Amino acid sequence: MITVIGTGTGAPPSTRDAEALDAATLVVGARRHLAAARVPAAAEQVAMGRLGPALDAIEKARADGAARVVVLASGDPGFFGIVRVLAERFGADALDVRPGAASVAVAFARIGLPWDDAVVVSAHGRDLRTAVNVCRAYPKTAVLTGPGAGPAELGAELAYRSADRVLVVASALGDPERERVERLTPAQAAEREWDAVSVVLCLDESRSVAAGQRTVAGRHLGPSRWALDESAFAHRDSMITKFEVRALALARLGPRTGDLLWDIGAGSGSVAVECARFGAAVVAVEKTADGVGRIRANALSHGVDVHAVHGSAPTVLSQLPDPDAVFIGGGGADLPAVVAASARRARRTVVVALAALDRVPAVRGALTAAGFTADGVLLNSARLAPLPGDVTRLAAANPVFLLWGDRPVQAPTEGAVQ
Repeated sequence: MITVIGTGTGAPPSTRDAEALDAATLVVGARRHLAAARVPAAAEQVAMGRLGPALDAIEKARADGAARVVVLASGDPGFFGIVRVLAERFGADALDVRPGAASVAVAFARIGLPWDDAVVVSAHGRDLRTAVNVCRAYPKTAVLTGPGAGPAELGAELAYRSADRVLVVASALGDPERERVERLTPAQAAEREWDAVSVVLCLDESRSVAAGQRTVAGRHLGPSRWALDESAFAHRDSMITKFEVRALALARLGPRTGDLLWDIGAGSGSVAVECARFGAAVVAVEKTADGVGRIRANALSHGVDVHAVHGSAPTVLSQLPDPDAVFIGGGGADLPAVVAASARRARRTVVVALAALDRVPAVRGALTAAGFTADGVLLNSARLAPLPGDVTRLAAANPVFLLWGDRPVQAPTEGAVQ
């Protein structure tokens, strides 16, 4: 049996945990955990740096049926912790897990906020962009940090586009001498050097406490409906992506938590808002000042955060971080250039809605030239409309081409980690 003890967030070890440690023949943990624990003099100690050697040491010790292995971990080792790796290597039945308080729970406790409505994302050994996008999309996010993905890096990414966020940096939680909990702007966090950081809370304080009783933990359950009626958005002279088109566009874009999407030529921002309702971070590009105002008003009315950029594509696109997917609505003579610029940057998909048949070949050409697999449909729809005498007719909507390009998925190279 491998005993996994969560520690490091201030709670003293239980009598049962102390007994397991006293009887250990092998103790594995980070250097700070080994230094803080009362490890028997006769026990072998293995400091965890790379996981491979530590796991090999555990396997070697377990070959001796009399060995007693203890693994020390931070907080709750089943929450983005060592339990997953140990279970994959040795099986869940081989583990006796004794969790401590999760660092996220302790951090929220320090500032007196509930966290059942928070989104938790790990940047430890992972791409920071996912954590950045989650912080931009949600009003209450906890980020588990790591080397190269700490408060400074997170703050630098948020300072320009989400400067209204408050970062709460919780360092060395549970250490009576070193623990610090600080509130900063993203710009302030970016200017500091940090060490011993366990968790960063990213808050939109105007929306950080969800009202009412909750049943399901986590911020986002997904929208109950999508492809909302045009009446759900403020718009000008019917200049809005119709819900039939929006439904298929959303299906092709596939917005999800952790993604960043661009909505170019956003108009009313209906596509941007719907993508944000799915949990994606969204940038809406609009060339008219009144359009930018409508986008912000629509985002506010639907309770989502959309970053509206006033400017013309493709010029302003160079100022934006790379998106996962892009929606382009309408477009004039610059449309092929906008599609080409978007396709160079998009990690997954570009979707284009247009009415002009003459522009279809150029859009398809721009997608295929960028290495995308291009496809599309012509959408013809007719809605039910009332007639006098309590009868109904079909009112045809203007046909719309919806084209999309998907970046081919790269097959994993031989020997790559899956």
